[in-house]
Amino acid sequence: MTPQARLFTPVLIGGSLILLINFALRASFGMFQIPIGEEFGWPRAEFSLAIAIQNLAWGIGQPIFGALAERWGDRWAVILGAILYSAGLILTAFATSPATMQMLEVMVGFGIAGTGFGVILAVVGRAASDENRSLALGIATAAGSAGQVFGAPLAEILLAFYSWQAVFIIFGVIVLGCLAFLPMLGDGKPATRTELEESLGRVLSRAFRDPSYLMIFTGFFSCGYQLGFITAHFPAMIAEMCGPIAPGGILAGLGISTTSALGAAAISLIGLANIAGAIYAGWLGKRYTKKYLLAGIYTLRTIAAAAFILTPITPATVIVFSLVMGALWLATVPLTSGLVAHIYGLRYMGTLYGFVFLSHQIGSFLGVWLGGWLYDVYGDYTLVWWVGVGVGAFSALIHLPVREAPIRLAPAPTVAS
Repeated sequence: MTPQARLFTPVLIGGSLILLINFALRASFGMFQIPIGEEFGWPRAEFSLAIAIQNLAWGIGQPIFGALAERWGDRWAVILGAILYSAGLILTAFATSPATMQMLEVMVGFGIAGTGFGVILAVVGRAASDENRSLALGIATAAGSAGQVFGAPLAEILLAFYSWQAVFIIFGVIVLGCLAFLPMLGDGKPATRTELEESLGRVLSRAFRDPSYLMIFTGFFSCGYQLGFITAHFPAMIAEMCGPIAPGGILAGLGISTTSALGAAAISLIGLANIAGAIYAGWLGKRYTKKYLLAGIYTLRTIAAAAFILTPITPATVIVFSLVMGALWLATVPLTSGLVAHIYGLRYMGTLYGFVFLSHQIGSFLGVWLGGWLYDVYGDYTLVWWVGVGVGAFSALIHLPVREAPIRLAPAPTVAS
């Protein structure tokens, strides 16, 4: 097997480890919802808005960091992202007002963008062979879920011994571990100024005039809404709405004796199930039409979410829903990023996927913020959950007309001397 045809390259391994750290910390933020609210007496909407702003900043930063990586190289994008991520977390530990915390989450969001999917998946996609690209993207996506497996439980354990401020500082130090894996990403092959001036603007203009790109852009919105809401609010929702855990049951035997602990375990289960789900979606993506796979995933999410809210919330239904939703959690990412790469090529995948991801994060912003605001208005999460069911069904439908065929741009015009 030639080196080019290998699946597990240093780029894939290094990129996966960076995503693992990134998402381990990001997936834990829902665990701070109750401690911060109790300390300051803030309404649920205040911290929810901070996390919502973080998600929106992540989305805005994604195409910016994608373009930065394409212009100056992938390493510089990751270095800047890790520094912003770390500084934002540490400074958040000293925030004492909602406005200050919300402002600092802009820094955290940009940091997540620099060390997240938009930059890393583009690196992995360019380094993989045509045969292995979809699966490689699935493996890198699954690495993010591997971080999610222990991110929330780690926060739960640390919060039992330290203040939430100390835990944020600890996490700020941990995120700098991303820098240890930079040598594995290679040189990054930054674009020349001529390439960028002649090509990037044309690619973006062509993409935003293409109905298929706009449908992919719009369809990714519901993924962000659902994931943003569940990451930020599901632990609190379980702690407050789930039935009690049987003292002598299996969960109690595993050390999960409170609904708060069950909330952390649910986020971990979602991440665990998604390791298999993302890899399997990547495997399917190189064999079947990606747009139909995406429509199927959103349909299954819609059914699972509706069934969960229509039945009494018990520890058993929480576990079943977490496993089902986990299998579908980030399965959309290798398929969506792979679809963008398939249609528009690899050269500007980071920037083009970055703009699609912005739609995802607009949805995430609304899912997180509406979750807190509607909770304060109605006292529970039922209404905002049903909104998520509706947008999931919309995404299932809007992917069906996507034209899944490569678009070849005409060569850049030459200038006569």
